[in-house]
Amino acid sequence: MPEVTNELMYELLKKIHSRMDRLENGLGEVKQEIVAIRLQALSTQTDVSNIYAITGRIDQRLERIEQRLELRELAEAQRPFEPK
Repeated sequence: MPEVTNELMYELLKKIHSRMDRLENGLGEVKQEIVAIRLQALSTQTDVSNIYAITGRIDQRLERIEQRLELRELAEAQRPFEPK
């Protein structure tokens, strides 16, 4: 078994230190990617919310148009059209 010397311990500590630096750098990159994913998810959620709001306004406008044109009775169930 080789003898444990100060030089051997120093070399092992240098290797451990360099590995820890690489791990810290990698962890920093992963954190940045997670933040980017969170921002993208938030953006998507905002887009969906905007789509719901726009759809709601379109629905309200369509309802007002139907009331103005008195098309309410057409929305009720009627006999299907049968051409002669």
